[in-house]
Amino acid sequence: MRTILVLFLAMLVFSCKETKVKSVTMKEDVAVLANDSLKGRKTGSEDEKKAAEYIAKRFKDLGLQPKGTDGYFQKFTFKASNNPHQEAEFTSEATDSTQTGENVIGYLDNNAENTVVIGAHYDHMGMGGEGSLYREGEAIHNGADDNASGVAMMLHLADSLQKKDSPKKNNYLFIAFSGEEEGLLGSNYFVKNPTIDTKKVTYMLNMDMVGRLNSENTLAVYGVGTSPIFKQVVNANAGDLNIAENESGVGPSDHTSFYLADIPVLHFFTGQHEDYHKPSDDTEKVNFEGMETVSNYIFSIIKDLDSQPKLAFKKTKNESEVVPDFKVTLGVVPDYLFSGKGMRIDGISEDRPAQKAGLQKGDIVIKMGDYEVTDMMSYMKSLSKFEKGQTVNVTIERNGEPIMVEVTF
Repeated sequence: MRTILVLFLAMLVFSCKETKVKSVTMKEDVAVLANDSLKGRKTGSEDEKKAAEYIAKRFKDLGLQPKGTDGYFQKFTFKASNNPHQEAEFTSEATDSTQTGENVIGYLDNNAENTVVIGAHYDHMGMGGEGSLYREGEAIHNGADDNASGVAMMLHLADSLQKKDSPKKNNYLFIAFSGEEEGLLGSNYFVKNPTIDTKKVTYMLNMDMVGRLNSENTLAVYGVGTSPIFKQVVNANAGDLNIAENESGVGPSDHTSFYLADIPVLHFFTGQHEDYHKPSDDTEKVNFEGMETVSNYIFSIIKDLDSQPKLAFKKTKNESEVVPDFKVTLGVVPDYLFSGKGMRIDGISEDRPAQKAGLQKGDIVIKMGDYEVTDMMSYMKSLSKFEKGQTVNVTIERNGEPIMVEVTF
């Protein structure tokens, strides 16, 4: 892996001669972005800037036009939020309390009327801290799945969309977003400060954590209700994939910023896992064969939609639902691919309320206190009702049987 990193860092420095650039695999891209030397790509850090430079070099080598405000880069200054995935406060003045992130933007111009945006965030957790589920001090959070996998897939699609038989009836804008982990900062800033005419954007595709396709080939696709044609196209191209649909255009990733600007969105996600927001999210755990399957699926959707005029936008039923604020946490990793009633636990954090109460991976939370839990939104709404130190009865299903346990937050 060290050899791979040296090779690609050298590409950043020695690029004066016009030479034919060899094809780069998704595995190679993930290996570079999730290498220890980038120290977790924390938003605004020098290490994130190195990752941005690598992505810009890849865009250039792929022949994409720069479409930022400074070449491929679009910088933004912000006051950091303590509330992940909530809107940040942008500022035009740099002070001691502000930080700077930068989106990386490349453009494939097919001289078409409309443009498709294809995005993935490239920042991660750095050495841990706020948002990390690791409780043993500082450690590098490489974020191979979250979200080196999404960036690698975006680059793979950028390459595929320039092949001879690729769809040509839309332009394509590729954006590597900064600051997603801090609160959708980069996508929020781009939508408010676009470098193209967003009225000409027909739809947006977002890839966040697409590197862990499971043995059941289950892929979550969010936003299928944001345009009338999406449901048909998503299912018609599924092949051997089992698609877990979600109609809402609102979710904890960058597609939300575009949905809120009345742009149809699809968000692709292979599911949560026990390495989420931990140092153990490393390259060797990525399912690269599965990534090929997902990338080919997304390409087939793009190809299917190529003949369509600008897609109609449709608001989804959850568009007015805001993720509630909560003062407590159960300390679990939810199973976002679960489509049954309740919230199924996919992982347990050490020394947190769920572990202390004896909850296990695979348990399905169906009630918290007096509040029924039918899905993720109702789970979060229930969680927002409780205070730190409070003890509540939580009802779970384990092996088909209901069990009540006491949980102290």
